[in-house]
Amino acid sequence: MNKLQKKQAGLARRHRRVRGKVSGTPVRPRLCVTRSNNNMYVQIVDDVAHKTLCGVSTLGPEFKATGKKSATVEGAAALGEIVGKKAQENGVTEVVFDRGGHLYHGRVKALADAAREAGLKF
Repeated sequence: MNKLQKKQAGLARRHRRVRGKVSGTPVRPRLCVTRSNNNMYVQIVDDVAHKTLCGVSTLGPEFKATGKKSATVEGAAALGEIVGKKAQENGVTEVVFDRGGHLYHGRVKALADAAREAGLKF
């Protein structure tokens, strides 16, 4: 097993562990974060109904309008503000946070803090 395979296996193992404890309901949907080296993707998911309520990424027009770079902490904070506002528009005020196996540090933490400032409770 090479270094990349070990890294991917560890991420998958951490993600499975997080998903075993975190589940979205109609009252508190799941705020799911997916991160790559260049982009971030955020979805608000109701796991009971198997529906995605809203989704935002650094590739979307809302983020492009901010003028921020996608692979930075500032970009993640801008994405958190956008997802917070979009969730409020869809009537979501409380969520559970799914960090997707990534450490709660850097871009993931910046996104979560900005989403809290935008009005989401978790």
